[in-house]
Amino acid sequence: MDMLPILEELSQQTPSKILLVVLDGVGGLPQAPGGPTELAAAHTPHLDALAKQSALGLLTPVYPGLAPGSGPGHLALFGYDPFRYLVGRGALSAIGIGADFQDGDVAVRGNFATLDAAGLVKDRRAGRPSDAENARVVGKLKAAIQEVEGVQVHFYTESEHRFVVVLRGAGLGEKTSDTDPQKTGVAPLPSQPHDPTDAASSKTARLLNALSRRIREVLQDEPQINGALFRGISLKPRFPSMAQVYKLNPACVASYPMYKGVASLVGMKVLPVEGVEDAPKGKLRALQENWAKHDFFYLHFKKTDATGEDGNFAEKVHKIELFDHLLPELLALKPDVLAITGDHSTPSVLKAHSWHPVPLLLYGPYLRNDAAQRFTEDEAAKGSLGHLRGVELMPLLLAHAGKLQKYGA
Repeated sequence: MDMLPILEELSQQTPSKILLVVLDGVGGLPQAPGGPTELAAAHTPHLDALAKQSALGLLTPVYPGLAPGSGPGHLALFGYDPFRYLVGRGALSAIGIGADFQDGDVAVRGNFATLDAAGLVKDRRAGRPSDAENARVVGKLKAAIQEVEGVQVHFYTESEHRFVVVLRGAGLGEKTSDTDPQKTGVAPLPSQPHDPTDAASSKTARLLNALSRRIREVLQDEPQINGALFRGISLKPRFPSMAQVYKLNPACVASYPMYKGVASLVGMKVLPVEGVEDAPKGKLRALQENWAKHDFFYLHFKKTDATGEDGNFAEKVHKIELFDHLLPELLALKPDVLAITGDHSTPSVLKAHSWHPVPLLLYGPYLRNDAAQRFTEDEAAKGSLGHLRGVELMPLLLAHAGKLQKYGA
């Protein structure tokens, strides 16, 4: 059921402020049976103290058993049913980096990859190159490829191994499959239309396959970045804004373009952030300087996900601890309602997004007594919030902030 029309009727403006912190991919698993998850292994005195004053629970971002991408995971946290409000990763990235992305264009998220001599995927992220190296290779592609079969091709740097392609031409569709096999030791997949009778999507699939071959030709002399994998093929979507639905003046504090894209898509103002992801003081400064201007803030941290995808348990623990050090400065802003959660789990042992629920911490007024003592998966399971779906979070935040009127007579 789409709750947005009901919430639009019930929402009201108030001066209270909501801060939603998303530790990307924060949920984890033990390295060995009976061992701690990354959250349980981390030394988090500030999160532990906050948990004792908060309500906790478990949150399934999208649906039991489904391992969500970051797009559906975030849309659910913002209250948009991810099965109704569909958007591809390409559109989110294109919007996030401010690409020239027009109605009728198709945006595609690309991963630079390392392919072996047989054309099999050796590294899906090409060793996570620097942004500068990414820009150099994108420049090389721009110079060599401006169109494929009469369709314009525009390349954009995103970050590290990520780039964006915008296809511009008549009769393009989005219902076609990715070329990223999501594993190594196999060849990139051919893009195929979901329905062979869909002429527009068939055209896009044919173009992507031709573009994949052309990119390999251009990058054949590169030692590491010698191929590309495509994901999230999508046209430009349009969604109702958070201002319209929730009567909020929302802002986004994030570094990675994809997350800025999903925030822009639902009408958040994307605040400028100085520095890099590993230097969170820039995000704190953006919050402090804009705290008086907005009543809803979405604050995103990426590296809990990236370290999980790399299979680096110890480093994911370290990133959780870095956030814990920052928490007192977030609390000093005195948000009326604070939520800390993830958009999905990324256990280091899986090196991938998983279907496991993530812990949710809710701090604010009108809380019941809670048995949870730490911000961990096991402790959250004891919490008074119970087990929620992602789309159920936003009404809770609005209610605790006094922003929802009574439903019904």
